[in-house]
Amino acid sequence: MALTNNDIFKKLRVAHKLRDDDIVKICALKDFKVTKSELGAIFRNENHPKYMECGDQFLRNFLDGLIIHLRGPMPPKQEKKPTNK
Repeated sequence: MALTNNDIFKKLRVAHKLRDDDIVKICALKDFKVTKSELGAIFRNENHPKYMECGDQFLRNFLDGLIIHLRGPMPPKQEKKPTNK
């Protein structure tokens, strides 16, 4: 019995004590637009008529945004100066 993307998303939401507003802001960190109604559909029971499956892209963008939310933005890379020998 494998976990679905919806199960993983629900567990992350509970573990980090996130509300719908928080998730919308986290997704916005990756320029991924999501609405509260979409979140409601994802968090519904599978048997509910308005249930929506959480796709791979949705979960990936949320996880990338969560990394930025928890760690902060990635610092810009420094260019290596060529060494003269």
